Amino acid sequence: MPTTYTLVAPCFFGTEHTLSFEVKRLGAQNVKVTDGRVAFDGDASMIAAANLNLRTAERVLLLLKTFRAETFDELFDGVYSIPWEELLPADACFPVKGSSLSSQLSSVPACQSIVKKAVVKRLQYGHKTETLPETGALYKIRFALRKNKVEVMLDTSGDGLHKRGYRKNATLAPIKETLAAAIADLGFVRRDTLVQDPFCGSGTMVIEAAQKALNIAPGLRRRFAAEQFAFVPPELWKEERRKALEAARPDAAFEGFGSDIDPAAVALATANAKLAGVGDRCHFEVCDVRDFRPRREATILTNPPYGERLGDAAQAAALARTLGQVWKENPTAGLYAITADADFEAHFGKKAAKRRKIYNGMIPCQLYMYFDRPARKEESPSHARSQTGCPDRRR
Repeated sequence: MPTTYTLVAPCFFGTEHTLSFEVKRLGAQNVKVTDGRVAFDGDASMIAAANLNLRTAERVLLLLKTFRAETFDELFDGVYSIPWEELLPADACFPVKGSSLSSQLSSVPACQSIVKKAVVKRLQYGHKTETLPETGALYKIRFALRKNKVEVMLDTSGDGLHKRGYRKNATLAPIKETLAAAIADLGFVRRDTLVQDPFCGSGTMVIEAAQKALNIAPGLRRRFAAEQFAFVPPELWKEERRKALEAARPDAAFEGFGSDIDPAAVALATANAKLAGVGDRCHFEVCDVRDFRPRREATILTNPPYGERLGDAAQAAALARTLGQVWKENPTAGLYAITADADFEAHFGKKAAKRRKIYNGMIPCQLYMYFDRPARKEESPSHARSQTGCPDRRR
């Protein structure tokens, strides 16, 4: 009978229910949603499926044990009781990282040392050796202390899942791919959606929307730490990759258009879309937001410049006002803007139909959602404007 594992997928605060839906769609069992994470059960194939397919998770962690510890002896004993020899080979490289919050054991370096020592002792006992060269596959061990409760986990992802493999470079303060994917979900992007972004930067919002619409698994272009784990057979990864490829919908009618005032950003977005396998569905053009004329059936997904990306609050307010005026004159199926600007609605000139608090890393933001107009298929006059909704500079 296959071994059942408990997996933990951290995510941005405010995107938990989107991730929960993704996890359930994979067939995971015992799904539990808490702040900033979703826990679920599955066999070894679920480790591969989750890493390959989850769009909004930051990584996939294998939960090994939960216990209380108020002393270093209790911490050592709890970690030592895990059958590490069944998970890690004798030559495994196993760095330890962790955190501590509101706990008796408040020194993270001291806790790291104790956890490392306990794993070493257990591996030496289990593998009947005194030598642990740490020259083999990488097994990153993570621990988290919260109010004296310890969680010990293995990182199955390696690099964070936002690293899809298509964004080699990025513009200043780009939005993470995982957060952009969550916004695409909250913006109801479907296989026939038309998406526009007048502040596209390196193209992440449009690209993630395209991959969602075409059902391209976000992890197909990268590798994961657990591909080297002995207890996750290579054939499972091969099978889950095959399933992901078969699930893609290349016949979807999605189209994405992005524009930015910075030519370097537009060039980067175009290159990134090609690397992501959606270059034929995502189109980018140099355009000032003042010249942006969105198409009536479009869903606008955008991260207006603010804070690190602009620096000047007055400039940010002016851009929000311009966007609001453009949208008032050219209403669309919906507009979803994420920003740290607490006065965005006042600057934009309209109260959002809905708002959702989302943390972009440690930065509290709001996703302002406007969707008071039904979608209606209508092409912009080709003689006046390009497909992006900006003046056609090619004529």
